[in-house]
Amino acid sequence: MLNIADTLSRWCREDRPFALATVVRAGGSAPLPPGTALAVGLDGEAVGSVSGGCVEGAVQELCGQVLASGEPPVRASFGYSDADALAGGLTCGGELEVLVQRIDPAGQPHLADALEQATAGTPVAVAQVIDGPQRLLGRTLSLLRDGSAYGGTLGSRQEDRTVAGRALPLLRAGRTARVEVDAGPQKLTLLVHSSAAPPRMLVFGAVDFAAALSRAGRLLGYRVTVCDARPGFATAERFPDADEVVVERPHRYLESTGVDARTVVWVLTHDAESDVPLLRVALGLPVGYVGAMGSPRIHEHRLERLREAGVPEERLALLRSPTGLDLGARTPAETAVSITAEIAARARGGTGLPLSRVPAPVS
Repeated sequence: MLNIADTLSRWCREDRPFALATVVRAGGSAPLPPGTALAVGLDGEAVGSVSGGCVEGAVQELCGQVLASGEPPVRASFGYSDADALAGGLTCGGELEVLVQRIDPAGQPHLADALEQATAGTPVAVAQVIDGPQRLLGRTLSLLRDGSAYGGTLGSRQEDRTVAGRALPLLRAGRTARVEVDAGPQKLTLLVHSSAAPPRMLVFGAVDFAAALSRAGRLLGYRVTVCDARPGFATAERFPDADEVVVERPHRYLESTGVDARTVVWVLTHDAESDVPLLRVALGLPVGYVGAMGSPRIHEHRLERLREAGVPEERLALLRSPTGLDLGARTPAETAVSITAEIAARARGGTGLPLSRVPAPVS
């Protein structure tokens, strides 16, 4: 639901009831992941998507029925083989399940608060019951980044504490995911929607490749920083797509800046004098990816220098170099595509193979 937080927040401020359809399960080649939502207002206005177009009409119709009748939340499944005339089926060949519920903002002020926080860019999570006792289906609990629940309840204080404990790691990681919770006498399945600050991309080396990588990183939703010790090279004019350009010794900057498990670090300097101290710091941090440009021969030389600097083998194994997928890239733009493609493949569990050669359904 946080993918349409801005519109839902406005509807809540205007105290406009709406029906919310949330993807709670997706399989095969379904185009949109769990957590994606579509909402329909009383006037028929619709926002968001659950399938990229395949079954939008059917879901909107179901939303209208739930909104008008005030009936309890309902679940509906859609798939390629659906014979249901209402469903029509997913022409992409995937399968998805949605939970449709009526939201009355006046009765759920905590949800309105969470949507407003998400719209403002404040890290927030909404834990939504998607399976369990009918009386709890669709209920939500909202959390801030520090783990404090500032509204909503799932039925009891014990359940709220248990769910908060499971949701907090997902919020800190910026992940939306299903969780199973054994809360006292009953088991619940929840979908934790997380809205976190954009992940960071730290690019070291103010070179042409960094400009292309900044552009690609911004397109993928990263907050991009370009860092170089040379003030004549590290300028905002040379890197208009970077969110910030820092003039500082790379390893000094990396030691002092904030990172997390979603942060990606790229070293493009080709300078052993700065590469080694920088990579020594990077390989000791809890970041998601560390990559360095260079040929296999340069990489082997770099590894020897890092061993001499005391970096253990298990940390050296985390270094991706040469960085990127084998696309035959030559230009900075092609290299940026190669590098970001590897990041996407690792994050999503992709093979890096052409889709025409992947036997399993595209997910």
